[in-house]
Amino acid sequence: MRAIAVLNQKGGVGKTTTAINLAHAMAFRGHKVTAIDMDPQNHLTAGFGEETHPQSGIDEVLLGQSNFADVRINTRENLKLLPAGTRLSEVEQSVRGVKGGHLLATEVKKLRQDFVFIDCPPSSGILSMNAILAAKEIVVPVSSDYLALHGMSRLMAILKHVEQRLNHKVKVWVVLTRFHARRRLSNEVRDKLVSYFANRVLATPIREAVALAESPSHGQTIFEYQKRSNGALDYGELAEDLLNGRTLS
Repeated sequence: MRAIAVLNQKGGVGKTTTAINLAHAMAFRGHKVTAIDMDPQNHLTAGFGEETHPQSGIDEVLLGQSNFADVRINTRENLKLLPAGTRLSEVEQSVRGVKGGHLLATEVKKLRQDFVFIDCPPSSGILSMNAILAAKEIVVPVSSDYLALHGMSRLMAILKHVEQRLNHKVKVWVVLTRFHARRRLSNEVRDKLVSYFANRVLATPIREAVALAESPSHGQTIFEYQKRSNGALDYGELAEDLLNGRTLS
């Protein structure tokens, strides 16, 4: 099983969009997938069109009041969703310490899935720590602007701290999002990322696309909303990158 957290503390980089569409792309390919919404904003849950579902979710699992089997939703073929629930923000207030950071990892290990995708909140609190400690890999979406590069150093420092203090090492993959091939800045950011993160930048950049911004409001993935769009093509190729370890050199 590959447990993958999709993480970036900077907003507007396509974090949840990447989590939703990679999860569905893997499910389309016949893999058994679980997607976990660890963001109190519920964006992953809403993006799958499940925001009106009874609001028990990962919140109650982390608070010790439920288990995965009780709250998982069969949202698509081969794809299950653990929604955020309405009390996820309480977890930040009530869960503390090293043991509290491993709550999600304990449950994820029990799953019999090919892939687990965890959509993280845009913060470095206990929810993100749970996601990191439950994952073996981290996918970091980075938008094609220089400000997005600045947050990478802080994120890498956090991951290094987790490795040193908690003996938990993850493989980091970088995804370039909101890419414009004809813009010099997009290409400069891509080249910077490749130089900083050798063999870690997945080969397919995600092009800027209106359909990617629109699809969550319809409760659809890009493959359902516009299956022949650039966004669908890019995320399909990105899934192949992740399956086969294809990176920019």
